Amino acid sequence: MSGTTTAAAALRRRAAGAGANRWVVLVVLCVSLLLVAVDATVLHVAVPAVTEDLRPGAIELLWIVDIYPLVCASLLILFGTLGDRVGRRRVLLLGYGLFGLASGLAALAHDPQVLILARALLGVGGAMIMPATLSILRQVFPERRERALAIGIWSAVAAVGAAVGPLLGGFLLEHFWWGSVFLVNIPLMLVSLPVGRLLLPESKGDGKGPWDVVGALLAAGGLFGMVLGVKRLGGGEPVASLFTLVPLVVGAALLVLFVRRQRRREYPLVDLRMFARPAFSTSVGCIVLAMLALVGLELIAAQYLQLVLGLSPLETGLRLLPLTFAAMAAGLAGARMLRRFGPRRMVCAGFVLTAVAVLLLTAMGGEDNPGLLLFGFVLLGFGLETTLFGAYESMLSEAPPEQAGGAAAIGETSYQLGAGIGIALLGSVMNAAYAPGLANVTGVPESASAAASRSLGEAYDVAAQLGGPAGVALQRVARDCFVHGLHVTLLVSAVLLVLGAVMALRLPRVMQCEAPPVEAEIPGPREVVESRVSA
Repeated sequence: MSGTTTAAAALRRRAAGAGANRWVVLVVLCVSLLLVAVDATVLHVAVPAVTEDLRPGAIELLWIVDIYPLVCASLLILFGTLGDRVGRRRVLLLGYGLFGLASGLAALAHDPQVLILARALLGVGGAMIMPATLSILRQVFPERRERALAIGIWSAVAAVGAAVGPLLGGFLLEHFWWGSVFLVNIPLMLVSLPVGRLLLPESKGDGKGPWDVVGALLAAGGLFGMVLGVKRLGGGEPVASLFTLVPLVVGAALLVLFVRRQRRREYPLVDLRMFARPAFSTSVGCIVLAMLALVGLELIAAQYLQLVLGLSPLETGLRLLPLTFAAMAAGLAGARMLRRFGPRRMVCAGFVLTAVAVLLLTAMGGEDNPGLLLFGFVLLGFGLETTLFGAYESMLSEAPPEQAGGAAAIGETSYQLGAGIGIALLGSVMNAAYAPGLANVTGVPESASAAASRSLGEAYDVAAQLGGPAGVALQRVARDCFVHGLHVTLLVSAVLLVLGAVMALRLPRVMQCEAPPVEAEIPGPREVVESRVSA
């Protein structure tokens, strides 16, 4: 009798999606998202400290920064659809454990190779966590109006994590060594594991047909190859290079095979018919373009604030804080704006506002202008979050409940893919605009100019070694070239954002709020217990 009572109590706890408890579930999911979002940006302000301690090469430094989104983007479809099959809560909890272990490995890394490996494992853990949070949210909130509010809170937390990362990293670097930015994950994961196991509801797809393991591997390999090839292009490698061309070709071929396989299967891993819906395919494209245009700017902005303006890591994090507050405000107001203006006008307005902010920031120069940065970052945060909220909500609402994991994985893949490509693309634009100006600096040897053209940080190191008038001249020219490269990069981003606004015109004009289907509802505790007993 006591065993039956205990089992019933456990089932009641796991049916947390019913009634008011769904808001408790949302809190747990937001904490999960916060951890992953913080880790995605916490390393940005630590890059100079990592460079000084581990002395990575230019390619190794790119791998340290890029490997997390690269691996995460590659595996999102695999783990998102696996969650539909074996249980989204189960995959989420496994992701917690791996994330904590990888954080410890990253904190104790003694060379660039170990740090790259640890960041790759963090990407695997992130790929398990991200789609699970969004797909559980889709299941727990079947009614669109409530789901829009939940997604607004979810996206606001993502914005908090993205900005808390640099701020937290700056605080830790002021007092500890760079490995501390990873150690903070461990106690949070130790708390999240038992709390998630106790409170989160388990949910799955319809369970029809076998899980397509081959298809999942094709998707992972194809995405990895494509992003790797683009990343190498962003690192300055020529297109004809064997190590650039082969990943691009192999990745594209694997993705073509994946698409053909999904179209032939009776029970596909990802139902590609979702892309035939204009709202779904357009939302995915908007997410990619938004991240493509902006994610590289965050890394460049952190370097600008530290290396050009001479701010400390903590001061850099504080300067970026207004962007977070604006994004939070947009996320919390997103549900109301979506109901009033509809997806089309909301996403278009977000793109346009973000483009205006980016163009405004081209006024940044070699001298500090706090008012300009404050206003530009506020516009940037509000516009970007408005765009992403409208796109995510439209995409998730278009997906059937049984495909929630796959749809969430597609959304997160587009986010991470846009982020990875954006870092490579905008990084290559930045390098192309920065490097030529350092070719002929008076009094600076050719070898020193070549080293200085790799990055502004290396230029400062070379200038310090040269000393005298030549060193002063090199430092001044490098700073001016970096500011010029930043302006060019901002203009390219503005063009991409305008293209996004044009693309968003295909979204629905109004927000359709239909009654949720019966099968999308999460059973209450009594129904769960009765079904288990009858079985």
